[in-house]
Amino acid sequence: MIHPSALVDPGARLDPGVEVGPFAVIGPEVEIGAGTRIGPHAVVRGPTRIGRDNRIFQFTSIGEDPQDKKYAGEPTRLEIGDRNQIREFVTIHRGTVQDQGVTRIGDDNLLMAYTHVAHDCRIGNDVIMANAASLGGHVEVQDWAILGGFTIVHQFTRIGAHSFCAMGSVLGRDVPPYVTVGGHPAAPHGINSEGLRRRGFEPAAIQAIKRAYRSLYLAGLRREEALERIAAMTTETPELRPLIDFIAASARGIVR
Repeated sequence: MIHPSALVDPGARLDPGVEVGPFAVIGPEVEIGAGTRIGPHAVVRGPTRIGRDNRIFQFTSIGEDPQDKKYAGEPTRLEIGDRNQIREFVTIHRGTVQDQGVTRIGDDNLLMAYTHVAHDCRIGNDVIMANAASLGGHVEVQDWAILGGFTIVHQFTRIGAHSFCAMGSVLGRDVPPYVTVGGHPAAPHGINSEGLRRRGFEPAAIQAIKRAYRSLYLAGLRREEALERIAAMTTETPELRPLIDFIAASARGIVR
């Protein structure tokens, strides 16, 4: 399953079911789970742990040193879950000791060609990053978020679950769950109704999320007032609780 031209360090731990393509390089302190396929000319450096059934395409760079001038060679990590697709020329860097020392990517994500995940980022599950979307350091992307092509995300920004960022968005503030944003700088443009329908949200929940959006962005309320109004709706619509918690914890402020 390992091509004769591939270079696999003796210190790497590969399940017997791993495939490694021609001229790929697997460094020491790399662990790769069953069913994962590493494409030609890919480079994987450690410490890195990659789970099961991932597809890592040609010319990717996985687990490289962080692009942070404070990095001084400390042993930081990259952790990737299961069933991810990591396409051509994607770059993913390990963490830094200034944060938790680890970059984490969950399960079932699609990282399209030329996307970049910087040090200490946290990506949840079922996330899509379209071509050339790039995350600065310490960014959090929650489950089911979609980043359109050429989206740029400033460091320490959070992107909420089920949100949608249009092509070419420039994000310097947090994107709340369910919200659609776009522009330079990014501004809100309603909720991700189609995405919510596709994921099985009930019509009543989608309508409640729309009302919450209007309270947050269109009613002229201060943030605290909007959160109080939305909190009153959570008894009948528990889907609003993640929205409230996200906004209340936003240190950078939300897109406006």
